[in-house]
Order: sequence, then structure tokens, then C-alpha cells
Amino acid sequence: MEVIYSLIPGMTFFGLLFVAILVWAVRKGQYEDMEGNASRILLDDDEDAMLASQPEKKTQKEETPPEPGDKPPAKNSF
Repeated sequence: MEVIYSLIPGMTFFGLLFVAILVWAVRKGQYEDMEGNASRILLDDDEDAMLASQPEKKTQKEETPPEPGDKPPAKNSF
């Protein structure tokens, strides 16, 4: 029975602490967008991430032809 006398104030302290954490999270906007994460998981962002990590490839149309009097680019022998 003596244990209850120490448990009641302890649990009251933890309860107030959890309520304070909840109020802090609500004020910081933690619970603003409840539907965003639920619908964001359905989107496929893998293609965008793969395209962003790969360098762009030049096509023949993008390359400019050399002028008639220009020297060819030097080739490295490495």
C-alpha cells in the first residue's frame, strides 16, 4: 500500500510531461498535414531520383559541327 503513495505522484508527473510534449508538438505543426504522408507514399519518386543522379547525354543534334577551318580537338593519351 505504501508503494501507491509514490506511484500516484510519479504517474501524475509523467502524465503532465506527456501532455506538455503533445502541446509542444501541436504548436510546432507536427500534426498539420495528416493526409500528405498518406498520399505521398503512393507516388513513385524513384524515376525522378534516378534521372537526377544520371548525367545528361548529348545527342547528335545538340552537338555543333566543326567549322571548316577548325583543328580537331586534342586527344589525351592517358
